[in-house]
Amino acid sequence: MDRVKILVVDDESRMRKLVRDFLVKNGYDVLEAGDGEEALDIFYKQKDIALIVLDVMMPKLDGRQVCREIRESSKVPIIMLTARADEQDELQGFELGVDEYIAKPFSPKILIARIGAILRRTNRADSEESLSCGGILLDKSAHQVLIDGESVELSYKEFELLAYFMENKGIALSREKILNHVWNYDYFGDARTIDTHVKKLRSKMGDKGEMIKTIWGMGYKLEVNS
Repeated sequence: MDRVKILVVDDESRMRKLVRDFLVKNGYDVLEAGDGEEALDIFYKQKDIALIVLDVMMPKLDGRQVCREIRESSKVPIIMLTARADEQDELQGFELGVDEYIAKPFSPKILIARIGAILRRTNRADSEESLSCGGILLDKSAHQVLIDGESVELSYKEFELLAYFMENKGIALSREKILNHVWNYDYFGDARTIDTHVKKLRSKMGDKGEMIKTIWGMGYKLEVNS
């Protein structure tokens, strides 16, 4: 069985080595790029990259430019690394379709855990199950969402959030439950992460976004009018 292939993009060779060594130790195949242009060249040549670990600040093309171009044609999961723990920086990354945001310095073990969680969720999304409610059709096998017959482009995390809401329609879900299910690990960061994703998801859903109700002091609920 082929090993999962991960592309690590960072202009610091020491950082690439640190990440590569931990990934290889955990059974992954690793490709490396030292700048944004090299990253895109490798990504387009290699058709089976399962996930990208992408630094923000790089020469030639920075991480945001690389992410923006990849999102034109692919939903491959992207974990963005940044030397800045700035809220606006994170929000901008999520707007571009980043799946995870990790500030340097970070624990390599946490990075490995997040990579494993994303890949497990990706594999589970390959099932043939479809969900439908309130004019929304979500096809897991095709990773496609139709709202009133119109296709809606969602990032990986937005897709997983909507699937979880649809699977639990009418049920109030705490932020802790949502984070544990969608991120698939014990999340110790700020709960604003999920609020940011929900806000973006609502926006993309148009009028249907009003179906996602805020449960103040707790979390969210998908409410479908019969």
